[in-house]
Amino acid sequence: MKTNLRETLAAPALDEAGEIKGGAWVGVILGTIAAVLYSLKAVFVKLAYLPTDGVVEQVPPITLMMLRLGFSFPIYLLILVWAWRRAKVKPRGQHICLAMLAGVLAYYVCTFLDFTGLQYITAQLERLLLFTYPAFVILFGALFFGGTLTRWGVASVALAYSGLAVVFLGGDITESSNLWLGSGLVLACAMLFALFQLIAKEFIDRIGSELFTCLAMLGAATAIFLHFIISALTSDGVAAALDLSPRIYWIGLTIAIFSTLVPSFFMNIAIGRIGAQKVAMLGMFGPFATIVAAIIVLDEPFGMWDAVGTCVTAAGIALYMRSSKPKPRQT
Repeated sequence: MKTNLRETLAAPALDEAGEIKGGAWVGVILGTIAAVLYSLKAVFVKLAYLPTDGVVEQVPPITLMMLRLGFSFPIYLLILVWAWRRAKVKPRGQHICLAMLAGVLAYYVCTFLDFTGLQYITAQLERLLLFTYPAFVILFGALFFGGTLTRWGVASVALAYSGLAVVFLGGDITESSNLWLGSGLVLACAMLFALFQLIAKEFIDRIGSELFTCLAMLGAATAIFLHFIISALTSDGVAAALDLSPRIYWIGLTIAIFSTLVPSFFMNIAIGRIGAQKVAMLGMFGPFATIVAAIIVLDEPFGMWDAVGTCVTAAGIALYMRSSKPKPRQT
């Protein structure tokens, strides 16, 4: 029987026990690369905030967000047109608006909190804090979406946050100009992103992942561009706000390509090959990639207690992933 390329990429190459085999290693490799590239976003953002030749270039978080979407959104817009044309049933106006609002929550509000928090804390601590968002998925799922709190779920959350406690009490990566403000902003980002994931499922089931993702990005881009224009007009004008050094533009382009576009496509292929559950487990490579990059590129500190706390937090998230049974794939 002949199969086309799309069917080959989408078919999960797993054996009867659900273990990875054969060509599914392509999914493992792409999923790992996606997790690493997503995690490097924090390092790229921190580079924009660091001084060059002793001079600090004031780059507001909204400007970095605008550059990220400005470079990447045209591609998502092309995908939106393609997905809209091939959709057998076009989404209703209500679903379009709600999908765009969900995108505002995830890709505007969450990103603004994250980028702002990175002004105060290290890239390593930011990634470690964001890595705990499954804990909020468990909590919000039980409180608002009819989920249940299992013993394994509670144990995994407790283990993950005990690792964070170790880092906060004895780690070096908590060196910060305003530790509690930065940590609070990033934790708020993790909470809202968990809420987004719970909300998004219904819309993905209704209109499909391609349309939902692109509509969500459209909503986020609209909010980001409006925020940027209003902020610029209330200060020195749009031209002055865009009067940035080439280095900042290169960082914005790097974030758009390597921490937005490329990993989003790689992750979609990986989910098709090995399933969302295994791809989520591959996300554990993210914090470790951030640690290595932050030490090498940003010269951030990393001590023994940082290593202990990071490993304990990763173990807690791994326990959560292993104890969460994946839902059957819809056909």
